[in-house]
Amino acid sequence: MTDNDDKTGPHDKTITIVVNGTPHQVPKKDELTYAEVVTYFDPTYPQHPQTVYSVTYTRGDKPKEGTLAPGGSVKAKNGMDFHVIPTSES
Repeated sequence: MTDNDDKTGPHDKTITIVVNGTPHQVPKKDELTYAEVVTYFDPTYPQHPQTVYSVTYTRGDKPKEGTLAPGGSVKAKNGMDFHVIPTSES
């Protein structure tokens, strides 16, 4: 069918990631940054970038699981599962 191009187009432009159990449709691109993932968890993060979070992920591409550090990024994959936890500040 030639109509498939219209139906699949929008799906090709987004992927679904899960942050602390909540699914998010995000633009499809090569990398997800620490700041982007944390902002899905805490939308006020851009106004408070001094707050530090522990970010782990599973269902990634390569590596399949790991830790995402401040300033870091990871290859984006549909279905990735992120767990974001605020860390204690001393």
